[in-house]
Amino acid sequence: MRTLTKTGLGALLGGLIAVPALAGGLSAPVAEPPVMAPVAPVMQGMDWTGGYVGANLGYGRGSAGAASDNGTIYGLRGGYDWDLGNWVVGAGVDWDKTDINFAGSDKIDSIGRLKLKAGADLGKAQIYATGGAARAEATIGGTGHSDNGWFAGVGAEYALSNQWTVGGEVLTNRFDNFANTGTDVDATTASVNVGFRF
Repeated sequence: MRTLTKTGLGALLGGLIAVPALAGGLSAPVAEPPVMAPVAPVMQGMDWTGGYVGANLGYGRGSAGAASDNGTIYGLRGGYDWDLGNWVVGAGVDWDKTDINFAGSDKIDSIGRLKLKAGADLGKAQIYATGGAARAEATIGGTGHSDNGWFAGVGAEYALSNQWTVGGEVLTNRFDNFANTGTDVDATTASVNVGFRF
């Protein structure tokens, strides 16, 4: 009887010891990977301070008195910008050769500009307003003339790298009583440009 009791007690103790081992199975517990919060991408900034040169190509619509027409424009540009943190200001020059012809032989031959600009620094992009003095060469009544006027417009520029940029501008150019001919000469131009910064 004692042997039976000892055997029963041994089996009961062995069973109790084995229960925790069987409860979790034979494999080790698997640790869950930690949950990582999504990280917002950080936009790399651009220091717009420095000089630049570039070329542009576009389209213009001009008028000389009652006559008007449109044509292509192409030219060169250059200048210097100062990055003030949230703002970019700058000064520059550009020159456009035009193919804007009017009635007969009247046409705008070229427009040069001395420009100021100010706009918002958006990191790798900037948007700006620009304006300043303009000088045009035009043929009016079969005779070549030149005169000074003004221009104003808006533009944007995007940095492809620290050196290369692409952008665009829309400008209105005004020349009242062009070279005392009694004819107002106007042109609205839209162009895209590529620039190299240094």
